[in-house]
Amino acid sequence: MMHSSHESPAPPAATKTFFGQPRALANIFGVEMWERFSFYGMQGILAIYLHFSVVDGGLGMDQQVALGIVGAYGGAVYLSTIVGAWIADRLFGAERVLFGSAAVIVAGHLALALIPGPAGVAIGLILVALGSGDLKATATAVVGTLYAADDTRRDAGFSLFYLGINLGSFFGPILTGLLQSRVGFHWGFGVAALGMIAGLIQYSIGRKNLPDEARTVSNPLPKSKYPLIAGLVLAAIAATIALIMTDVIRADNLSGVVIIVVIAATLAYFTFITTSRKITTVERSRVFAFVPLFIASVAFWSLYQQQFTVLVLYSDVRLNRSLFGWEMPVSWVNSINPVFIVILAGVFAALWTKLGTRQPSTPVKFALGTALMGVAILLFLPVANGADHTTPLLLLVLILLVFTIAELLLSPVGLSVTTKLAPAALHTQMIALFYLSISLGTAVAGWVAQFYDPTNEVPYFALLGAIAIGIGVLVLISAKPILKLMKGVR
Repeated sequence: MMHSSHESPAPPAATKTFFGQPRALANIFGVEMWERFSFYGMQGILAIYLHFSVVDGGLGMDQQVALGIVGAYGGAVYLSTIVGAWIADRLFGAERVLFGSAAVIVAGHLALALIPGPAGVAIGLILVALGSGDLKATATAVVGTLYAADDTRRDAGFSLFYLGINLGSFFGPILTGLLQSRVGFHWGFGVAALGMIAGLIQYSIGRKNLPDEARTVSNPLPKSKYPLIAGLVLAAIAATIALIMTDVIRADNLSGVVIIVVIAATLAYFTFITTSRKITTVERSRVFAFVPLFIASVAFWSLYQQQFTVLVLYSDVRLNRSLFGWEMPVSWVNSINPVFIVILAGVFAALWTKLGTRQPSTPVKFALGTALMGVAILLFLPVANGADHTTPLLLLVLILLVFTIAELLLSPVGLSVTTKLAPAALHTQMIALFYLSISLGTAVAGWVAQFYDPTNEVPYFALLGAIAIGIGVLVLISAKPILKLMKGVR
């Protein structure tokens, strides 16, 4: 999310010990892999833990409340990337924030595993959300410091880094789901904690191999402002506690609260950027061009992130998970998407490279990704309102394949175009806007889940699918005006 203003020299050939890449890449690859292992492993069983009855090892929460909490938590993760980027830019540097974030994540997973009841959920999710968001904001920046600007290994190195993300995303739900279904939820949370502990240990051992640039504070905060920042932080914490104590913030409205906070942050960022004297007229036009892309991104993520809300409960109740007489754990469904990502990411990269200037423009890709996500949701309609455990597993695999194709049309393209549209003086702030679209979409995914009724699924799937397709069509129709505002960026 943020990038150091200094580029480190290309490491000497002797350090090419990780598939021809700098040796330090293996260290960041490992911590990111284990972080994704623990993150998606825990998230794969979180919704059913909150919703399952106490007799079945869960907390017995109402379905709407449980799904809302999952959505709010996911939104908070992406919202906290802004905090992580700011702390790295102004106080400690990316590498130190990455290390501290990993330790916070460990504490969060241990709380989920060891502290019973709602207290463990509250403490655990707050810590994991803060830690994961901060780590997400800094890991990419640290990888970037391993390469000089003209190092030809850079793209291959980031590809390996991306592979680590998806390996963790695949194996996390597999192992946590297996333990949860065999011996209980806290064992599932426990293996997520052990995975993150392994990641923190291996990262601690290899920290010394990272370049000094990874610890550079690019825009140090003057010490005279430390008391002001400390006061603002304490005031925010006090206000949050007061709102919780007075029941303004409750478990049943948590996703709505996160939505309001993210919208406020988004409006503040847009206003700050577009009114800044540091940007040119051309840059301001490009920022305005990002508005329809932001809206499309929110629509996309509000459906995509239902993999961790509605789809989890759907997989428990409606999906036929029987494989040769053995019932597959619910969370294994969350391991399907990473497999398709690993298979198809290279295909899409090769396709865009081959098409070159003939490839669809960014607004068209956004339109197709959003509309295709709507189509994926509509694919649930042929089996809507069916009996329990009757949806074929193969159909869900097909739907998640469409999820993945839509993701590859929008997610990597979105981050890429954000860096191109970003004003030179406000690069980090603009990238934060893209993460805010993910945050808002994820929180919305939790909020709309309250309207899901397993006994009457048609209105839910039909309306959400139609809205996404409609937004995609509007962006497609507006592609030329958007490109005009983008001032040469495609």
